[in-house]
Amino acid sequence: MKIEQIYTGCLAHAAYYIESKGEVAIFDPLREVHPYIERAEKDQAKIKYIFETHFHADFVSGHLDLAKKTGAKIIFGPTAKPNYEAIIAKDGQVFKVGDYTLKLLHTPGHTMESIVVLLIDENGKEHGIISGDTLFIGDVGRPDLAQHVVADLTEKKLAGYLFDSLRNKIMPLSDDLIVYPNHGAGSACGKKMSDETTDTLGHQKKTNYALRADMTKEEFIIEVLDGLSTPPAYFPANVLMNINGYNPLDTVIKTSKKPLSVANFETIANTTEALILDVRHKEDFVKGHIPNAVFIGIDSSSFAPWVGALIGDVQQSILLVADIGREEEVITRLARIGFDNVTGYLKGGFNTWKEASKEIAIINSITAKKITKILKKEKPPIFDVRKENEFLKAHLLNAKHTCLSSINNHLKNFPKDKIFYIHCASGYRSVITASILKSRGIHNFIDIVGGFNALKKESITLG
Repeated sequence: MKIEQIYTGCLAHAAYYIESKGEVAIFDPLREVHPYIERAEKDQAKIKYIFETHFHADFVSGHLDLAKKTGAKIIFGPTAKPNYEAIIAKDGQVFKVGDYTLKLLHTPGHTMESIVVLLIDENGKEHGIISGDTLFIGDVGRPDLAQHVVADLTEKKLAGYLFDSLRNKIMPLSDDLIVYPNHGAGSACGKKMSDETTDTLGHQKKTNYALRADMTKEEFIIEVLDGLSTPPAYFPANVLMNINGYNPLDTVIKTSKKPLSVANFETIANTTEALILDVRHKEDFVKGHIPNAVFIGIDSSSFAPWVGALIGDVQQSILLVADIGREEEVITRLARIGFDNVTGYLKGGFNTWKEASKEIAIINSITAKKITKILKKEKPPIFDVRKENEFLKAHLLNAKHTCLSSINNHLKNFPKDKIFYIHCASGYRSVITASILKSRGIHNFIDIVGGFNALKKESITLG
C-alpha cells in the first residue's frame, strides 16, 4: 500500500499521503499546502479527499487552502460542525481512493468528532490505521482539550468515551496492522509519546499503558488524566480557527512580509503593543539585541510550541528581527499555530539597527567553570528553568526550579536586590528566559553558558 508519512519535527506532527491509480487522500495537512500538491503532481495524481481526524488544537490545518487549490473534498467524523462545506461522514462509512478502501471509525474521546481511518489495500487486506490523536505510539490523546466545547462535557466523560473507543473500535483489530499517529514525542497532545512514529497495533497492545487488557474504565480514567500539564494558551484559538476558517496562508504571508526601516520599526515598537520577536541564533542575541525583544530562535525544533506557550495570544501583533532571507520562513512557521498578526520585519536585519547607532542590549553570562569556583565559596540564588522531570533527575544543590513554560507566572520569585544566575540544559531556554526577564524590567541576573550540560563536566555537587 502506498502511504507516506510527512513528518514535521517543529510540531511533532505527521500528515499522510495515500495514492492509488492517480487518486490521492491527504490526512491532517499543515497550513502550507504546496508540499502536498507537489507530491501529487510528482505522481501525476489528483488529490481527491482531505481527511481531518479531528479539530486540531496544536496547529492550524491546511485543509481549507488545500481544498480551494485542488477541489478536494474535506471529510470530518460524526458530530463535527465546521462553518464551511465538508462531508460529515458516518461511523463505518467507506471512501475509495483508486483501488484502496478507507473505512472511517468514529472514536470519540480526545474530541467528540475524532476518527480513526482503517486502510484496506487493493487485495482487500487491512493494512493499518491512521489513528489521529486517538492512539499514539506509547500513549493516547489527552481527553481534556475539548471539555469546554460542549455543555456538561468533562475530562472524565471524555476519558470514558476514549476508553470505549479504544476497546470497542481499535483493540479488536488485527495485531499486524500498522499504526500511523498524528503526533510523536514532543507534542503537547499527549504525555508519554514514543520517539517512534509508527508501530504495529499488536506491539502497542503489549506496551501502551492505555491498552492494557485488564484495565477497568475507572483505572483508565485515573491513569490517562494523571500528570497532564496545562495545555498551551494558544490551543483554544487554534481549535476555533479550524472550526470557523481562517485567512489563506498566501494572504497572511503577503500582508506580514513587510520590510520596515529602522525608523518605522522603532515607531511601531514605541507606539503600539507590538511584541519584538528576535529569532536569530542565541549567541547572536546574547551579544546584542533590541531592548525589550523576546528571543525564540527559529533554528530550534520547538520554535512554534515555545511561541505558543510563551506568547499565547494569537492576536498579539509581532515585529520580527530575523536573519536576511528567512523572514517568510518565520512568518510561515508562526502561521502554522495561528499567529497571523506579523506587522513587519526589520529590513536588513539587526545590523541595520547597529548601523543606525540605536540602543543595544546584551545578556550578561558566565562560564560553567567560573560559576563552579563561585559556588565553592558562596551560595548565590540559582534558577533552573528546565522541565520538572529534568530537574528531579539531577540539579545543583541550591538551585530553585522555575520551568520556562510557566515563567510568566513566577516573575515575583526572582530577587530584585541581588545578582542571581539562570540556566537550562544547554543554553537555548535560559536565553529565552533572559529575554523575558529583561523585557519585564528584571536585569540583575547572569546566564550560565552551556547550562546544566556544561555544569556536569565540572567538579560540582549535584542533587
